[in-house]
Amino acid sequence: MRPPARPRETGPMDVSPAQLSTLLFLALVDSTSVGTLVVPLWLLLAPGATRVGRMAVYLGTVATFYLGVGLLLLAGVDVASGLAGGLADQRWLRWVQLVAGAGLLGWAVLWTRRPDTGSPGRLRRWRERVSADSSARGLVGLALVVTVIELAMMLPYLAAVGTISATDGSWPTRVLLLAAYCLVMVLPALVLTAARVAARRRLDPLLVRVDGWITRAAGETTAWVVGIVGFLLLGDAYQALS
Repeated sequence: MRPPARPRETGPMDVSPAQLSTLLFLALVDSTSVGTLVVPLWLLLAPGATRVGRMAVYLGTVATFYLGVGLLLLAGVDVASGLAGGLADQRWLRWVQLVAGAGLLGWAVLWTRRPDTGSPGRLRRWRERVSADSSARGLVGLALVVTVIELAMMLPYLAAVGTISATDGSWPTRVLLLAAYCLVMVLPALVLTAARVAARRRLDPLLVRVDGWITRAAGETTAWVVGIVGFLLLGDAYQALS
């Protein structure tokens, strides 16, 4: 006879430490995307003094957009779960998840071995737009364009929404978790902005090097993100099937 299962340890909001760690890790991965880090670097490197208002408009738009998309996804997951009933407990779905995770991981490995084709032209066009239009309307438009395009590769965010939907928390708890996730996504850019204001132009050489490295490694960064999500899916499916 099998011993009774131990109850899962949860925090004060019915969220386990493992779930919180996963969300923090995924949020930090999302914080290195073009929309959350590269474009803010371009704003910081623009000629003249650092305008905190411009950064606040841009990052506020990005965070609000992701929060809205996340709430819609959470609502969709709830509806789908209600319609599917116990479908998620079926082993064949776990096998599908296992194969999908292995496929993403394999794609990431193959992508990192492809020849370097240089910085994508799309990044250059976005950088030109940052330099050409510094109005609030232009920054909001740029933030929406970047985030909508990045939706196709928002795998860490999708994994985070799945993690939040799997918690035992109520809807207010899930909304709070999602809002905190979006805040962590833009936190590195906020820290760089504060450092740029404090250090003035002394920080520019470092920002230029970081910008150059991220721009050159844009494709490889995408592969790393896909590989990490594939690994998480693979590990979760393997644990469920064991």
